[in-house]
Amino acid sequence: MTTQHDLSRTGATDRPRNGAVRPRTHAVPRPNEGLWPGLATPPAAPVKARIAESLFRNAVRNLPVRVVFPGGERIGAGGPDAPVMRIERPGAFFARLGADSKIGFGESYMVGDWTTTDLPGLLTPFAAKLSTLIPPALQRVARRWVEARQPREEVNSLEGSRENIHRHYDLSNDLFALFLDDTMSYSSAWFADGSDDLVLAQERKIDGVLDMAGVRSGMHVLEIGTGWGGLATRAAQRGARVTTLTLSQEQKELAEARLAEAGVADRVQVLLRDYREAQGSYDAVVSVEMVEAVGVAYWPTYFAALDRLLKPGGRVGLQAITMPHDRMVVSKDDYTWIHKYVFPGGIIPSVTSIEQNLAADTTLHIAERRSLGFDYARTLGHWRERFLDRRCDVQALGFDETFRRMWEFYLGYCEAGFRVGYLDVFQFSLQRRPSF
Repeated sequence: MTTQHDLSRTGATDRPRNGAVRPRTHAVPRPNEGLWPGLATPPAAPVKARIAESLFRNAVRNLPVRVVFPGGERIGAGGPDAPVMRIERPGAFFARLGADSKIGFGESYMVGDWTTTDLPGLLTPFAAKLSTLIPPALQRVARRWVEARQPREEVNSLEGSRENIHRHYDLSNDLFALFLDDTMSYSSAWFADGSDDLVLAQERKIDGVLDMAGVRSGMHVLEIGTGWGGLATRAAQRGARVTTLTLSQEQKELAEARLAEAGVADRVQVLLRDYREAQGSYDAVVSVEMVEAVGVAYWPTYFAALDRLLKPGGRVGLQAITMPHDRMVVSKDDYTWIHKYVFPGGIIPSVTSIEQNLAADTTLHIAERRSLGFDYARTLGHWRERFLDRRCDVQALGFDETFRRMWEFYLGYCEAGFRVGYLDVFQFSLQRRPSF
């Protein structure tokens, strides 16, 4: 296992399961191997660091938080019960923030430049003011001249998608099992009133998607994005036959084992296949939180595939994370901490962008929708608590402290976004537009 002293190593190659060597053309973190290229050393950019410090101080002055510096200096408008951010190494923190704020803020948490005892509570006020923390003019300058752009090899071509999925979903089935519930659902749950039972909420979510697609006995259902087989199992238990697609070998193997354990393996076929390679015609199509991994350039292809694969009279059950359209438009080309460390190649759509793509490239429209945004905040809270409770188990799997802080930041960062409504998630029923 790699130690902190190894953080600046860069691997020139990576060897996938088929034995072929993939060249590394940029510094790619490999969390499951403990490789964090360049992370150990803060950028040497004193002018940018001073600018970042000035902007940060101005931004937090009116936020309901308390920021504490070494020596006791405090800034922020938070009272005694407000979340506290302790900046342990101000020089390194502002250097990372100045180099690229969209990446440096998370990286500085990963290495301990700052700490807090309430990560989602601290990040929530930042998320609520995300679009105004930095003046718009400076945001435009940063996007053009300072901030990183998406590496070419992370674009979601057929080959790029496989690599992007591999980097996240093939980390370790055992890792995901530590913080997910018994259904192994890695998407928003849907809680019933008065209930905080995550398993019941996930089953309710799955049934909600299947209902949106009208799945019933005797149907042949296509699922795009297998996960670990929870939805396919439920659809088969309804009496449907399921073909489900994944790009993750790790997920395929565990999904097949879980399907066999549930006694429905004879009704479900798991294929290691991209949605662009899918063939056939299906009574219903379902896809849960997969569109976020497609990329703007491939949205037309993705939605056209839903249309192409659906039989006349069929319906699509789609669950998708969304963000406000204006924010999506200005940030769609950004390369952020989430891209670098968690979801390479990802982009969250807006409801408007989904509607536009459906209108332009399909015969489908949104016939029904429901929002689960606050349910996602609760779901992420469950995941984060389970992950923190099992930190020793995560360590035993071979993941280092940098990874554990990275994953904690990822879960807390997302929870904050859903808490304030900066992010939402919808279940949609897509049906063919009526012809007049």
